[in-house]
Amino acid sequence: MMKEFNTEFLHAYFICGSQDVPKGKTLPGIVAEALAAGITAFQFRDKGPNSTLSKAERLPMAQKLHQLCQSYQVPFFIDDDVQLAQQVHAEGVHVGQSDEEIRQVIKEVGEQMIIGYSCSNSTQVEQANKISGIDYYGSGPIYATQSKSDADPEIGITGLAQLVKNATRPIVAIGGITVNDLEAIAKTKAAGAAVISMIAQSNDIKQTVSQMLTAPWMKND
Repeated sequence: MMKEFNTEFLHAYFICGSQDVPKGKTLPGIVAEALAAGITAFQFRDKGPNSTLSKAERLPMAQKLHQLCQSYQVPFFIDDDVQLAQQVHAEGVHVGQSDEEIRQVIKEVGEQMIIGYSCSNSTQVEQANKISGIDYYGSGPIYATQSKSDADPEIGITGLAQLVKNATRPIVAIGGITVNDLEAIAKTKAAGAAVISMIAQSNDIKQTVSQMLTAPWMKND
């Protein structure tokens, strides 16, 4: 499997795990709804005290979600678990600064998988620019977020604009993003938005995703 990365994957990037599912819904149900609405990438990020999946249940769930993504030809990413990503033949893996050593990840799966890397300040971006094999950066949190207990301090739109300027790779903005922020994010020349609650908690996933897809970054490519 050769990896194929396209900046368009970052336009409407949905991240979700069992901990993000509202009452009365299921993870496969939300992902299927988001895929039908047109998301451009999906990342399975299942972690934290509110996760309802055991370690043993993560593999079958990842396989199920990957099959859903494949039926829509949408790339499937795994957060911070190269082994799981390999087991399900995911299209990509996303790692944070404190997760697996990025160079090790590139060595293991750089030929087969798209690699996303979290960079939340200029120093991290400048260091990442020197490493070959990374495809995109996830930068934020733009705003304070409920979805991550260990999130870095928020960088805001100004911070994001600075990182986009310094980065040699496309950036997807992440963290506390709402529909009202999409235009400002697109103005920074970021490639798109990665969101959890904005889709998972939406009363109208179709409309939410459609707003992401019509955001001005469609003209940034």
